[in-house]
Amino acid sequence: MSERTEPRTFTARWVFSVSGPPLPNGTVTVRGEHIEAVLPHGARTPDEDVGNAAIIPGLVNPHTHLDLSGARGQIPPTDADHFTDWLRGVIGYRRTRTPEQTQSDTRTGLAECLRHGTTLIGDIASEGASWDALAGAPTRATVFREFIGLGSERAAVAMTTAEAITKSLPQTPNCRVGFSPHAPYSVHHALLAKVTELARLHRLPVAVHLAESPGEIELLQRHSGPFRTFLQNLGIWHADALSKSPDAWITRRLRRAPDLYIHANYLTPTPRIPKNGSIVYCPRTHAAFGHAPHPFREFLARSVRVCLGTDSLASNPDLDVLSEARFVRAGHPDFPGDQLLRMVTLSGAEALGWADETGTLGAGKSADLVVVPLPNADTRDPHELVLAEHAGDRRTMFRGAWRTATRAREGAEP
Repeated sequence: MSERTEPRTFTARWVFSVSGPPLPNGTVTVRGEHIEAVLPHGARTPDEDVGNAAIIPGLVNPHTHLDLSGARGQIPPTDADHFTDWLRGVIGYRRTRTPEQTQSDTRTGLAECLRHGTTLIGDIASEGASWDALAGAPTRATVFREFIGLGSERAAVAMTTAEAITKSLPQTPNCRVGFSPHAPYSVHHALLAKVTELARLHRLPVAVHLAESPGEIELLQRHSGPFRTFLQNLGIWHADALSKSPDAWITRRLRRAPDLYIHANYLTPTPRIPKNGSIVYCPRTHAAFGHAPHPFREFLARSVRVCLGTDSLASNPDLDVLSEARFVRAGHPDFPGDQLLRMVTLSGAEALGWADETGTLGAGKSADLVVVPLPNADTRDPHELVLAEHAGDRRTMFRGAWRTATRAREGAEP
């Protein structure tokens, strides 16, 4: 990454460290790959003024499926009651893709994440297929190896695979492994127990799709509804393999750190979420399926961490996590802007276990930042400027080096 050793100081109309109050015309000083100082206006003479813009921490997208990036517009989301129809479309799409096409789709999605200013990604991938693309890209990432197996035989194979992975865990300075037992309707309870126990022993993050649709709740509570028909049609209906409720996945199984509960659209705020557990809310995907209002505010009121993700291009228009925050702001204008900015930076970094390195602007942190153009307007709360829809290209620094357009495109090239 950056080989420069002399300090460089940048200023902007606003500097948002996330760990402290916004600084009007503040400065960020970078030395090599790290931030040396974040100071108020006048404390240091800047080397570069980026103008009418905000300097914010690098964006964090804790939930993606990069392999579905080729499905943009091909699998329109259904209403919430027909969610399994959309799942059939996703399964059908994946079955048509060759390994080469899947890798191309992954690189396409990665390039889009980089272009929007993402510097930390959580990607769920079958067989960990996105590892090579992410490990070689100018971003941090956690690649969640996905496990699926409701029948006892397939679950046993998946358990053997999980054990094998933990014997030779790949890791780079920018890329780590996680585990993802997919969802309550697709994972045998014994497989869930095995995968999460291995994750605990090896301190790996776990990501689970949980309480995503009303049909999932009906399946677990009464063994009926559209998910039963869906599983029967696939030939994988095994009633004795199911957990009893979404809450059981939290209170009985996933007591380790960190855990990511993806979507949680219909998860009541009553379960005791572990201290290092996180709800990952994907606002525009949630809206596309017409789900009931998300309980993110109730979780926050209970001091549960909530961060924002994009899900995939099979259900979302793009992979821009800042647009997710702007979408929430449009629907909840009374929700504090500083919390929203935290939800796409520090909260995501905490959820993925990277908060010591990134997620805020501060001395000693990695120099991961985004320059976001601002509208020509004044407002009492400067967060409103960052959260306003506004055109303009963003500039991204990762580990002290500016990403060029060519470098960002590397995510889409073999």
